[in-house]
Amino acid sequence: MKKTKVVLLGDSIRLMGYGSAVPALLSDGFEVWQPESNGRFVSNVLRDLFDMAEQIDKADIVHFNSGEWDVCDLFGDGPFTPEGFYVSQLLRIVDILQAKGKTVIFATTTPVRSENQHNHNDVIERYNAAAVPLLRKKGVAINDLWAVVNENVYENVCDDTIHLSPIGIERCAASTAEAIRRAAEERKAE
Repeated sequence: MKKTKVVLLGDSIRLMGYGSAVPALLSDGFEVWQPESNGRFVSNVLRDLFDMAEQIDKADIVHFNSGEWDVCDLFGDGPFTPEGFYVSQLLRIVDILQAKGKTVIFATTTPVRSENQHNHNDVIERYNAAAVPLLRKKGVAINDLWAVVNENVYENVCDDTIHLSPIGIERCAASTAEAIRRAAEERKAE
């Protein structure tokens, strides 16, 4: 039986978080590949599409996230990535992946603890709200990790105020695995 090939891309929320647990949650019918590098900014994820073309070309489903680096405001002069540019880069990533015949899943950016000095939940919410309707319009499945983590931010985010705690990893991995299983079923039904 042919396995469904999955690629996971994204920032450290994937790398240090849910990406570590997703492969074990999927059945033998899935083969998961993900880079050992941090995708960081949305522009880096876009750039990674070129370097990781071989793995992506072999995949049926690409699940990705990006946002924590983009919304980060280290200098008090606004996020690193302006909102409109962030959304345009997400749409560009989707266009490239869909042109390759991939099913695309986007994971919303997760909330941070309120004491985080550089990432702010109102900005994260605004970026998610700007991106999600346009991504849905393109047929992208949304894995709402914002909602998963926001159920209990202090339980789901570790003491560094941004990355997932062990329980947060478990919950986000479960949501991601479920989104991938749903996408695989939809691909089979086509």
